[in-house]
Amino acid sequence: MNLLPFTIYLSFAGAVLSLLAGMRSAAMARGVALVTALFCWGITLYAACNFTPARDLQNLVDVAWIPEMGIRYHLAADGISLTLVVLTGLAATAGILFSWNIEERVGEFFAFYLALIGGVYGVFLSADAFLFFVFYEIAIVPKYFLIANWGSTNRQYGAMKLALYSFAGSAMVLVGLLWIYAAGHASGFGLPELARAAATTSHTDQIFIFGLIFTGFAVLAGMFPFHTWAPTGHVAAPTGASMLLAGVVMKLGAYGCLRVAMPLVPGALEFWQPVIAWLAVAGIIYAGLVALVQDDFKFVIGYSSVSHMGFVLLGLAAANPTAVAGAVLQMFSHGVIAGLLFAVVGRMVYERTHTRQLEDLRKLPLHRLMPFACVVFVLAGLASMGMPGFSGFPAELTILIGVWKSSKILAILAASGVLIAAAFTLRAIQVAFFGQANPATPATALHHPYAPVTWPERTGAFLLLAATLVVGLKPDLLLNWIVPSLNSPLMQAVWRGGAQ
Repeated sequence: MNLLPFTIYLSFAGAVLSLLAGMRSAAMARGVALVTALFCWGITLYAACNFTPARDLQNLVDVAWIPEMGIRYHLAADGISLTLVVLTGLAATAGILFSWNIEERVGEFFAFYLALIGGVYGVFLSADAFLFFVFYEIAIVPKYFLIANWGSTNRQYGAMKLALYSFAGSAMVLVGLLWIYAAGHASGFGLPELARAAATTSHTDQIFIFGLIFTGFAVLAGMFPFHTWAPTGHVAAPTGASMLLAGVVMKLGAYGCLRVAMPLVPGALEFWQPVIAWLAVAGIIYAGLVALVQDDFKFVIGYSSVSHMGFVLLGLAAANPTAVAGAVLQMFSHGVIAGLLFAVVGRMVYERTHTRQLEDLRKLPLHRLMPFACVVFVLAGLASMGMPGFSGFPAELTILIGVWKSSKILAILAASGVLIAAAFTLRAIQVAFFGQANPATPATALHHPYAPVTWPERTGAFLLLAATLVVGLKPDLLLNWIVPSLNSPLMQAVWRGGAQ
């Protein structure tokens, strides 16, 4: 566990080295980035193999940073954060493999990429709210440049929209934290200190503080109606960045809701629970229906991400250990599955056919022209639909069971989202990969020599498929880490604060 902080340091060091290596050769920059990501992922796996589940955060680093304000450089981990740093290592490695074809300013691309990853590791390991906020902001900036410089399809608009929504949410979080610090006369920004300070404020103040912090984080998690940045950003982003946005960046928002908003002001949770739950259900159903009528293949996956993240927010809104455990499991599951879907659509299909329009793809029998891409997308689609055997099934089932304990109506409505997901996924598979060739199309066009699938693409696909299968068949691998962490003193206050 004590090696986990090096995932942060090595990612930032790798960013600098990738930039310098890119000045010499693109191949060297790619190699530095891949080695960095693999080394960091290896550290997370080593920590996971030696992890002993416990209720409380296990300290990694704790030193004074800004003593005048009680701010500390405090890193710690538990089963929840460990689950997400393992996901980060996997997503980062796979994203680099699917970005192997980047040719323009390669060193700069991977420098921004690894800087984003370093910020993400920092968020998941921060035990000081101010440090959490700093890493959160660090992760936002590289996203903008990755999309604006290497994206497509209104990339400037997509990058700016994502940045504005992210910074607006961050501002709300900062106001909420400073409100607690000032009004509660907190001794520092450690989570226990802020929780004690928040408890001394009036109930009205707590309601407003919770609204600011939770909503600020939920914007990045794609909560309806603040979700519109997500599909736009996903479509504009290059493939590797899309994989990160869906795989880990949206999880930063959900993690902030769980780790910061809910434990700091649990007394206001009961007031906000119905609002959050109904917005989550609205997001599940609305985004699913929008995905059902999209003609742009990448927009289908973009709205699918919003719909599946709605299950995470619904699990958090239920505020009981079963639903929240399912929400964390869904964070991991969606990170793997969405990353794989974006990889197939953005890298394997779009960069070979030069179109994402389903009506155009319908004319190409891609199951014959791109059999590997077809098989991978079908498997990832089944996982996204919640098919047993894949990680999406235990994640969404656990959430629905937990939500049922709080509200049967919400559970039933959310379950309808699973049916909608099946509908838009099957439609995308049928139209994109098993469409009927136009009778007027020359026979030679049906055997277009598309570039073969490369070894980085195959490796990245196998890694992500293996992860969703392993967790789908053995969800206890992660639940055994997650569940004990839900019994910490801060989380016990959440269960008392939420309506049971």
